[in-house]
Amino acid sequence: MRAQESYAGLIGKSVSGGALGREEARDLGRFAHEAPGPAMEAAARVRDRLFGPRISYSRKVFIPLTKLCRDNCGYCTFAHGPRPGERAYLTPEEVLEIARAGAEAGCKEALFTLGDKPEKRYPEAKRELREMGFSSTIEYLVHCCRLVLQETGLLPHANPGVLSEDEVRALREVSVSQGIMLEGISERLLGRDMAHWASPDKVPARRLETLEAAGRQGVPFTTGILIGIGETVEERVDALLEIRTVHERHGHVQECIVQNFRAKPGTRMALAPEPDEKEMLATIALARLLLPGDVAVQAPPNLAGGAADAGQSYARYIGAGINDWGGVSPVTPDHVNPERPWPHLEELRRATEAEGYLLLERLALHPSYASGAERWVDEEIRPRVLAAQDAEGFARVEDWSPGTTEPIPTETVREARGGRPSGMRPEFARALAASGERDLDEEEISLLFTARGTELSELCRVADELRQEVVGDEITYVINRNINYTNLCYFRCRFCAFSKGPKSLNLRGDPYLLDPSEVARRAREAWEKGATEVCMVGGIHAKFTGDNYIEYLRAVKDEVPEMHVHAFTPLEVFQGAQTLGVPVEEFLVDLKDAGLGTLPGTAAEVLDDEIREIICPDKVNTQEWSDVMRAAHAVGLRSTATIMFGHVDGPVNWARHLTVLRDIQAETGGFTEFVPLPFVHMGAPLFLQGKSRRGPTFAETVKMHAVARISLHGYIDNIQVSWVKLGEEGAKLCLQAGCNDLGGTLMNESISRAAGASHGQEMTPPELERMILEIGRTPRRRTTLYGTPERAYSPTR
Repeated sequence: MRAQESYAGLIGKSVSGGALGREEARDLGRFAHEAPGPAMEAAARVRDRLFGPRISYSRKVFIPLTKLCRDNCGYCTFAHGPRPGERAYLTPEEVLEIARAGAEAGCKEALFTLGDKPEKRYPEAKRELREMGFSSTIEYLVHCCRLVLQETGLLPHANPGVLSEDEVRALREVSVSQGIMLEGISERLLGRDMAHWASPDKVPARRLETLEAAGRQGVPFTTGILIGIGETVEERVDALLEIRTVHERHGHVQECIVQNFRAKPGTRMALAPEPDEKEMLATIALARLLLPGDVAVQAPPNLAGGAADAGQSYARYIGAGINDWGGVSPVTPDHVNPERPWPHLEELRRATEAEGYLLLERLALHPSYASGAERWVDEEIRPRVLAAQDAEGFARVEDWSPGTTEPIPTETVREARGGRPSGMRPEFARALAASGERDLDEEEISLLFTARGTELSELCRVADELRQEVVGDEITYVINRNINYTNLCYFRCRFCAFSKGPKSLNLRGDPYLLDPSEVARRAREAWEKGATEVCMVGGIHAKFTGDNYIEYLRAVKDEVPEMHVHAFTPLEVFQGAQTLGVPVEEFLVDLKDAGLGTLPGTAAEVLDDEIREIICPDKVNTQEWSDVMRAAHAVGLRSTATIMFGHVDGPVNWARHLTVLRDIQAETGGFTEFVPLPFVHMGAPLFLQGKSRRGPTFAETVKMHAVARISLHGYIDNIQVSWVKLGEEGAKLCLQAGCNDLGGTLMNESISRAAGASHGQEMTPPELERMILEIGRTPRRRTTLYGTPERAYSPTR
């Protein structure tokens, strides 16, 4: 009984976040190996708390650069000596051939595995390196990693064995991550006929020093233990504790592999007993309980099971606490364990989802390291990492980007409609259950943005139920025209492909400035085509004062007195007031007297100054934007509210933005609608300079609309979707995930087009109504303020 109580106490301390000391950890190890069940249950709870219902993997191609090795491990069939007529190393052409096959199969990782310093043992290796112009295997590896990066775009992960600090540094410039299996820390295994006999690079201290060097150089690192090679339970625990200690110093161990020894014919250990499944499950559970929460725990799926059921029992590892399957290749075999083929990715997905977990693809970097690329990835490689990831740091697995004509991803559509069942995190379920009942806090809103699987379909369902409750089944739109009066701008917004000027970062297109008479002419033309609104926004011209904005307003109102003018962002208002030397409130009254009807809520981008400092450092800050909006609402001018998302931002920043809007609306009630604007990356300086993602994924775009409906419930009734950014099918799905407005017909939308969007510049009322009817909803033409237009629309106009 006392033993059981002690076991439970050690588990309890570990689960609550207490770091077990060495003797406590050894006691836990002994208990777990005798009775794995309690440790497995606890480890699975910890994993669920840390990672949710998600198991990740990396789609990789395996490049065995050389199979020569100076070590003599008793279990290895990967390494061999020189063979007559066989090269010691793959040639650069052979490396690229393998890498290109991987890229064509959708792989994102190039795993370089190789023997340890073969030139120190074999003259043949040294001679071949010299003939190719290299002095060492590591120097050649650096060359090949660079080739793969440049020619295929795959992200190299290097696994070359013991490294000096200089070698770690050199590899960091051409790879996104590195690795070395610690395997164990027992020097007994170096003895004659033991697993690591005659293997100088398996000295534990040398391998630990490689881990330390990687930490000092800021390299995301993979390590792990190999169980069943003669170590004791206590030594397994000690190895895990060493990994914990190194990670606590540097924070760089992204994953720990728990790998089981496999006896292979032709090796010294061919007849050695293999660890059974009980040992494997116990060790996985120990790894999860003993290692820090930000270290992923991985087990190879292809090494599970016995000879008769090779790989078929790997799903049981989920119950022991893993959150990652490691690299799985649809192209190349596991060259280290060629007799154990990878599971087919579809089979791996089915097996994972059968346990209630989603299978998510990651990069060679784990998500937190991909998201932290500024710290963890060399500057030259960083653009590739940013472009390859989503907002949570997982692999971007869809070709779709906002503004492209790529079909919307069928997998996301299926997921949003309940086609990928998975578990729901308790805290997510609680936040969703509170929707419509109370205001969600920033942490809860941020959590909703991470929905996947069942969480995503439930998010969309709840959002659409709230939409139906608030506005019914009508979908509204306005007939309007965009008039972008100038693209000249002296601000340096790094996301903008529209503006042109002396400080512009992108000179695509010709600069222009419309005079007031041309703006008036376009307003008249729009009126004659049935428009009830013109939307006027433009760059901040260096010579503009507030009088220029008033002049544009008067030109339109003189020409078409009945036209509603929706114009001037908070940035334009702020700048106009400054140039006239008057308070913002006074300038807003002047604009209103000149005919301004409402304000667009653009220039908001992301209302989080951490992000604004990166994307628009000289623009109005969050407080200034908010102050203009409060002032506008106070003088009787209503406005829209927007977000421009999917560049360097993420769930936390989006949640902050929504809470800013909610706070303003609680005070003023002046926002008419919320409009998510996905970042169009193709022509944006921020992307072209390699410093942003490729816009939000389609799933993130759907989530933005759904979370907005939920988090702004009771404050802003209308959620709009941009058909310009999403296309017809994308807009229709968002209309079934909380949205109730399609925006306007636009006539001459040019800002998205300047950034590279491919969708049309105008959508006619019949086309908008067809879209609405196709999803079984009721179209209604509206005014800017959501009233009913007095003038009838005639398609002959």
